[in-house]
Amino acid sequence: MFTELRGRTVLVTGGAQGIGEAIVSAFAGEGARVFSADLVHPAEQPDSDLSDGDVRRVHLDVSDERSVEEVVGAVRGVAGVPEVLVNAAGISTMAFAVDAELSAWQRNIDVNATGSFLISRAVAREQIAAGCAGRIILISSQAGKNGYRGMSGYVASKHAVMGLTKTLAVELAPQGITVNAICPGIIETGMKHRERREGAVLRGVTAADIEAEDCSQVPLGRTGTPQDVAGVALFLASGLASYMTGQGINVTGGMTMH
Repeated sequence: MFTELRGRTVLVTGGAQGIGEAIVSAFAGEGARVFSADLVHPAEQPDSDLSDGDVRRVHLDVSDERSVEEVVGAVRGVAGVPEVLVNAAGISTMAFAVDAELSAWQRNIDVNATGSFLISRAVAREQIAAGCAGRIILISSQAGKNGYRGMSGYVASKHAVMGLTKTLAVELAPQGITVNAICPGIIETGMKHRERREGAVLRGVTAADIEAEDCSQVPLGRTGTPQDVAGVALFLASGLASYMTGQGINVTGGMTMH
């Protein structure tokens, strides 16, 4: 479908699981040269069901500046400047704000916000130096637009991702680099399943209760899949999105509409 992506160098952070893994598979399926970067050691990352493309798995801690610089430099050395960055690395913790530990708050900020900044800065520098009209795609969340109980650190970090997206879009526009965010809603991943279990304990209900509540809030009547998000990432990396920048695109089944 997106034949223009064939042979392009794509760097995906958080590529070992969940949304990131689906994005890796989607780009590889279009024939891109994909680097799946994750805190999970490459030997422990899953072998996706790939019909085409080239996937190389590397170790990356997005919250560590040295790790980020080393990985981006290694990608450039092997396959050239990353023409597309998809920053899907992220974590969440569950606690009411009045009970939350500072360390948990800081970890959300370090990975979700600072990690997005570090990897985006490193790739943007490479794209500018190469004169590449690249694409930077950040994974925010509908939690980057709304507030959710028990998730103060996560919500704050994803709002920060939206601010970063808008600022980078303005600053990099003269170089022809577009910067957009995807804002997933309730996506069925291992992280979401854990959040339901932990949220159930906080609220004194069951995980099944929260799942039913989740579904009831989505106008389309179902929660999302990682593949729902991956398709939007392909679109943003393609020529069809060449006149879009600074956007936070909802993939929420209608749950968030702003």
